Amino acid sequence: MQILRYETYKQNAVNTEKATQLMQRNLDEQVLEIIRAVQEHGDEAALAYTKKFDKADLSSLLVSDEEWNIAFDKVKSEQPALFQALTEAAENIRQYQRRTKEEGFQFSPQPGIRLGQKITPLERVGVYVPGGKASYPSTVLMDVIPAVVAGVEQVVITTPPRPDGTIDPVVLTAAKIAGADQVFKIGGAQAVAALAYGTKSLPKADKIVGPGNAFVARAKKWVFGDVAIDMIAGPSEICAFADNTVPPSYVAADLLSQAEHAEDAASICVTTDAAYAEKVQKEVERQIPLLERAAIIRESIQTNGKIIICEDEAQAIELINTIAPEHLQLMGDNAEEQVEKIKHAGAIFIGPYSSEPLGDYFAGPNHTLPTNGTARFSSPLGVYDFMKKSSTIHYSKERLLDYADTIITIAEAEGLTGHANAIRIRKENNDASS
Repeated sequence: MQILRYETYKQNAVNTEKATQLMQRNLDEQVLEIIRAVQEHGDEAALAYTKKFDKADLSSLLVSDEEWNIAFDKVKSEQPALFQALTEAAENIRQYQRRTKEEGFQFSPQPGIRLGQKITPLERVGVYVPGGKASYPSTVLMDVIPAVVAGVEQVVITTPPRPDGTIDPVVLTAAKIAGADQVFKIGGAQAVAALAYGTKSLPKADKIVGPGNAFVARAKKWVFGDVAIDMIAGPSEICAFADNTVPPSYVAADLLSQAEHAEDAASICVTTDAAYAEKVQKEVERQIPLLERAAIIRESIQTNGKIIICEDEAQAIELINTIAPEHLQLMGDNAEEQVEKIKHAGAIFIGPYSSEPLGDYFAGPNHTLPTNGTARFSSPLGVYDFMKKSSTIHYSKERLLDYADTIITIAEAEGLTGHANAIRIRKENNDASS
């Protein structure tokens, strides 16, 4: 894990960004080919790509009710502690998400005028749940429950099947606990295309949410506009701001918790203490061999692991706001005061005992978060992502006539005489009938 000074890190970050952009452009040709094939050939292409990429030779993409129920009963009876943990986590998520649900409103600024906002849930949402290197029942809970709380009529899940054509029973159990309506055995860019445009098996979604690999992220970018998306999620990120009041073992463990996601995950420690940076570095090296996914973690840490030494707290906060990390841990004595200075972060964990996995699994706030610096303008996935707003306007005849000339004046200033006429015709009709 590299130890860098602030200025060195900034220059390296510029070079890394350029390399990432080049890699994304190289993916686009493959992704667009998959999207076009699914658009043109539907289930046939989806099944072919599932066989090619996931090694699963399927006759149907849909998880049957029987398969789903068997998986649910199996986990409930054979893994009762896990079943209970998922149930508790789901309830925490529901409680948190219910508090974020917005209500419509109406008000009357004066007699004869009524203005408002109507909030309507989306009709159909597709939730992408990653597979591959790990199983993610937590993502099922985090992404399905806000949609259900919002009142979405149909929530479907797509997730890559295992080579034998099955889905992890724990994922299916989480899907039932969360309230999903259907699960489909399909992943990658082909799943995004199927949700965006619909096939005989998969219903066309109004919105696609959920994290995935680089192919999924680029596919979401290309279908955006034909369908809504939550965000274009990149590799997992964690940034821990710590000082010598925090045990280095805590910091190292939290950094490695994200490094185990994938080789391209980014783990960063920010500190103002050079001696402490070395302690964290040594602790990271000590812990890596103890973990099951050590090979993945090692590559992630060697490629993207950084300990950045800043001159003071002000410079550290500036750096954190520049990075705009997906997960930010403020671990030192001044954590509570530092929160107010943070402008850009997906989720903020406050204090040495608010470890990042709390957010991944249990606390309640969503773990689907903006990455790649998009926390500068994006928010965690939530109920608000599954609802749309319509403004409502009602003017009585008297109030329209009161403001007719004002509206006509603005319309004519823009040269839009049709707009002006739509108001004038009502005014003149009233004058003629008077």
